[in-house]
Amino acid sequence: MSSQPKGPASYFPSIEQKYGHPVGHWFALLGEHGSGLKHMELVNWLKSEHGLGHGHANALVAHHLAQAK
Repeated sequence: MSSQPKGPASYFPSIEQKYGHPVGHWFALLGEHGSGLKHMELVNWLKSEHGLGHGHANALVAHHLAQAK
């Protein structure tokens, strides 16, 4: 049985390495900024304001919104 993360969490190690912040940093930003915004609005915000790539932004937003439910 593999202990590898699945789904959006599988991107977290590369996000932390590439952007130099723990994923908690990005979740805090999404929590502060994301109230009432849709998935793609949040993805586009991370891309335009923070320079994240599409896949990384999408993984963070997907996980963040799933946890908020």
